[in-house]
Amino acid sequence: MANETTATPAAPEVAERTRGGQVYRPNVDILETRDELTLVADVPGVKSDAIDIDFEDGVLTIQGKVEPRYGEKRNFVLREYGIGDFYRTFRVSEEIDASRIEAECAGGVLTVHLPKAEKAKPRKIAVKTA
Repeated sequence: MANETTATPAAPEVAERTRGGQVYRPNVDILETRDELTLVADVPGVKSDAIDIDFEDGVLTIQGKVEPRYGEKRNFVLREYGIGDFYRTFRVSEEIDASRIEAECAGGVLTVHLPKAEKAKPRKIAVKTA
């Protein structure tokens, strides 16, 4: 059984920043079925309307903006939770039907459905008797 990945992180890129702050690389799981790839990413603190997903030339890009939790000028006794945006790209080796890509975000988890194009789906070939 070959251990082949169907979506791999693209070359490391630096997100173009329009504001200062930390940028995090979200952890993801990618699952494959006959009909689609499903990407599940941890993006705590990101609201659905603050996520940008692009798919172009076989590259999936996910960006999420996180708003600060607290107002300014806070005196923290302990501060472990980092606030920052999320950014990650993937080169997808499967042929994807870009017009059918869907995504939802709930509870800090982003799920992106990447339906395979019909020509990329496996098919069974019937063998006829002579």
